[in-house]
Amino acid sequence: MTSEVLSLRVDSELLERLHGHAAKRGMSVQDYVVRTLVRDDFDERFQSAVDETERFYGRM
Repeated sequence: MTSEVLSLRVDSELLERLHGHAAKRGMSVQDYVVRTLVRDDFDERFQSAVDETERFYGRM
């Protein structure tokens, strides 16, 4: 897997909150943000698959 660079500009209040959330999990802010984005992407793709299944088979 290759990696690319994504630069974000966030205000200091948000950055402090991110530091807190990451610290609770023993992670860096970078790792916390990436993991959150991956999880949200998975949730979105999973919900799309559920919606498509419901359209195909009807609601159970």
